Parts: sequence; structure tokens; C-alpha cells
Amino acid sequence: MKLVECVPNFSEGRDKTKIAAIAGEIETVPGVKLLDVDPGESTNRTVVTFIGPPDAAAEAAFRAIRKAAEVIDMRRHKGAHSRLGATDVCPFVPLSGVTMEECVALARALGVRVAAELGIPVYFYEEAAQCHERRNLAAVRQGEYEGLAEKLKDPAWAPDCGEAVFNPSAGATIIGAREFLIAYNIDLNTRDRKLASEIALNIRESGRAKRDKHGDIVRDESGAAVKVPGRFSHVKAVGWYIEDYQRAQISINFTNYKVTPIHVVFDDVRAQAAAMGLRVTGSELVGLIPKDALMQAGRYYLERQGKSSGVPESELLRIAVLSLGLSDVVPFDPAKKIIECQVEESSARLAGLSLQAFADELSMDSPAPGGGSVAAYCAALAAALSAMVANLTVGKKGYEKSWSEMNRLASEAQELKEAFLRYVDLDTAAFNKVMAAHRMPRATEEQARFQEAALEDATREATQIPFEVLRKCDLLVDLAERAVKKGNRNSLSDAGVAALAARAAAEGAWYNVRINLPGLKDEAFRRSTAAEAGEIRRRVRLRAEAVHKRIEKGLEEV
Repeated sequence: MKLVECVPNFSEGRDKTKIAAIAGEIETVPGVKLLDVDPGESTNRTVVTFIGPPDAAAEAAFRAIRKAAEVIDMRRHKGAHSRLGATDVCPFVPLSGVTMEECVALARALGVRVAAELGIPVYFYEEAAQCHERRNLAAVRQGEYEGLAEKLKDPAWAPDCGEAVFNPSAGATIIGAREFLIAYNIDLNTRDRKLASEIALNIRESGRAKRDKHGDIVRDESGAAVKVPGRFSHVKAVGWYIEDYQRAQISINFTNYKVTPIHVVFDDVRAQAAAMGLRVTGSELVGLIPKDALMQAGRYYLERQGKSSGVPESELLRIAVLSLGLSDVVPFDPAKKIIECQVEESSARLAGLSLQAFADELSMDSPAPGGGSVAAYCAALAAALSAMVANLTVGKKGYEKSWSEMNRLASEAQELKEAFLRYVDLDTAAFNKVMAAHRMPRATEEQARFQEAALEDATREATQIPFEVLRKCDLLVDLAERAVKKGNRNSLSDAGVAALAARAAAEGAWYNVRINLPGLKDEAFRRSTAAEAGEIRRRVRLRAEAVHKRIEKGLEEV
């Protein structure tokens, strides 16, 4: 699932009608989910959080910026928070299936559009910045709205997009891309804020002021305090006492959890606390967290226990929540705290059915779901079987030399399993698009052209999905082969069934590619796809047959 977060900040925090109008624009875009609207009266500023597929998120951001320019007049704006325009800042954050580079491209494309269509000067910051001096948001915002007219006259501060012309009503907008910020608290069994602060100073990137043997702060030639860096980069932390909880906490912001994961800091804090005679009782999340951050923690703690980390996502999340004590203060609800869970995948209808319900649905008199979805499901079962064999090998006495490889194999198989389960629904959805295109009107020439183009696009998609399933079947046979060679001998038959299921999935996917190809007008695409698909099918057949021979030989030796 390709998913980005967008967190635009608007220079209006008091007028509920204006705030609702801006938020309402976001909700008009299909696929986008509005998560939070947080207005501040003293700051006269509203922070909005929404998520969605990249293109949809960019469209929602543009509509919100456009509406903000309509309803907010910066000439009348006063507030405690620094700002540059009606939409002050608009960052994109990669969440799932999206790279930072893609978010940078998204931000820059939005900037071009905002400048061209709305006449608002745009600056890029953080990862989207086009020069080092503009990476820091505070530097770009310096002088604020009141100093913007003069700032635009300075060639060094010409906007990245648009003309250097002051827009008195909308000001300027700063658009960027950054990593996800995780707000996280670690609980201690003490009321002493100073003890929490001591640990916070040790872990945060900025560290603490250096002191001499007399306890006085060491200063440099300019008089500034010399700092001793903390242990972790991309970490901000303070210690405080929470009256409601009757305990001290270390409040942490992770500005890049991919560089410094939360579980690494949690274990370090736990060790420091123990050395001080304290105990970490648990932790809590403030706001949302990407699924990947918790899955990292789940893998880490399973591997610490000497177990395979190639388990289903649900088990990784359960281990992470348990190990980090995330239900210490309040019960941890993944549906509310994991950001990807905020997006309802309406396409995941089939994959969520029971075996009985799926078989019943399959047996009805509708053409979808059909063979394509079944082929994808066979592939998912093949991946699951290979993961099972690997997990039955890791930790098993006598297979120590295979533990590391089998752990990797299990993780690879779990990823493939999840992908194939998505294809179960995607295949049916693609077929339904083809049917919908066939039903489109053709009464006029324009309608006929539109229908023809829609049908071509839908048929191409219906071809490409089983083609992707077929491609991945090659990987499935590789998993089964590795499981046979180095996996638990008692599970030899399971690895054999994995290879059989992989071959069945490949054959089924091949059939679905072939049946769709004649409906395409793109002859070059038809030829190249048929040739490549045929070669993959042949290779899967040969490799699966080799695995079967090995299985037969192995079963004779059992």
C-alpha cells in the first residue's frame, strides 16, 4: 500500500467556519483520510493531519492550500506562532511503500502547481530543499509574514517556485518532505523529575552542557556553552513529572526512527534506569506510529529471544507492544495507534474472508472472484508453507548452521505472503474494472473513444496483475528449494507442497495473462508480455520439477 502523511499548518486557529472549510476540501478527495484537525487559539494556527496515496494526498494538499488562500487574509492575522503565509508549511512524510525521494518529487510538483495556479511564492525545506541554507524551516521562516515583502526583494531569498512578488493576502508557503516524527514517553517508577531529566540528557542528540571539575559550564571563545553530545542522533528528549499518572516520564521525539529505532532507545533507557536503582514500567505513544517502527521492534525482540522473526505482521506487532510495555498506561489499540490502520482498504474484502466464506463466494454465478484470485491465493499458501518450514527449523537442535538463513527465508516468505494476499483482491478488482468499461456508453464518437481508452487501460491492468503474480512465483520456488535443502527434515512434505502450490499458482497466473492479452490493442506490449510470461512459466515448471525430485528422494530416505 503506497501511503504518505501530509501535515499542513494553516494561519487560522480561531474561526471554526474557516477551519472547517479548509478541512472539508481535504475530505473531498477520494482515498484520503483526515486524521486530525488541531486548532490553537493563542497561536491562531491549525495543524491538520491526513493520509492517503501519494497523488491523492498531493491533490488534497493543493485544494486545502487554495481554500486557505480564499478564506485567510494575512494582513489581518495575529498569533503567537511564527508564520509566513495562509498555509505556512506543508510537509509530506513517507509512510508505506513510498520513498523519501518520491515525497520530495511530490512536494516539488505541488510547489510548481501552487505557484503557477494560485500565484503564491513557494519555498522548499528539509529533504525537498534545493540548497543547504533552506533545509531549516526556521531559516526560511525568518522575518515572518511582516518581513516577507522585503525578503522577496533579496535575490538570495527568491522563491523556489513562482515570481518574487509579494502576495499580501496569502503570503508565501513552505513545502517540504521529512521523516515521520514519533512522540513517545517512557515511564519510570519514580516521582523524581530530576532522575528522568538525567536520563533524557544522556540520550538526546543535543546532549548537555559540558562542565569542569568545579561543576561550572565550559564555554567557547564566543561565550556559548560547549555541548557534550548525547548517545542517539535524531532524538530529542526531556524529563518531566506527570501529575495524572503520579510518575516521572522521559518524553522523546524521534525525528528519524529509521536511523534511531525506538526499541534501541527503550533498552538503553531501561539499562540506565536499572543502574540508578529505577525501573522502567512501560511506555506510551502520543499520537500515531508507522507500522514499520513497531515491526522493527518485534523482529528485534524475537531475535533476542533466539526465535525466528519471520512471523506474521500481527505477531510482530503483538511482541513489540508487549516488549515495549505500550499498554502500561492505557490499553494499546493498533487500529487507533498505527497509522496504516487508519486507512480502510476497501479492496481487501476477499482476503479478509474465512476459508468457508471465500469458497462460497468463489462458487457463485459471478465471474469474479475467479481463477486469477485463486492463483494468487495458491501463491500465498505456498509462501506460508515455506515460512512454516523455516520457522520450524530456527531454534531446532541439529540445525544451528541453518538458523540464520532460515530466519531470512521466513521473513522473505512472510513479505511475499502479504503481497499475494493483496493480489487476491486486486485481481478481482481489475476484472470488475474491465466489466465496468464494457458497460460504458458508446452513443457518440467522444463516448466511444473514451470507452475504448478505458477498456484498454482496464485490460492492461487485468493483465499486469496476474503477470506480477507469475513473476513472484519464481521467488516462491526458490523459497521452497531452500527450505528443502536446509530446512527441518520432518517438514519435507510441507516444503514439497509449497513447491506444488507455487507451480499451480504460476500456471493459473499464466492462464490469466494469456486470456487477457488478446483484448489489448498494443501489439508490442502483447508480444513482449507473452514472451516474458512464457519464459517465467517454463522456468518455474523446471525448477518446481527439480524440487519434486529432491522431495521424492528425501521421502525415500525418511
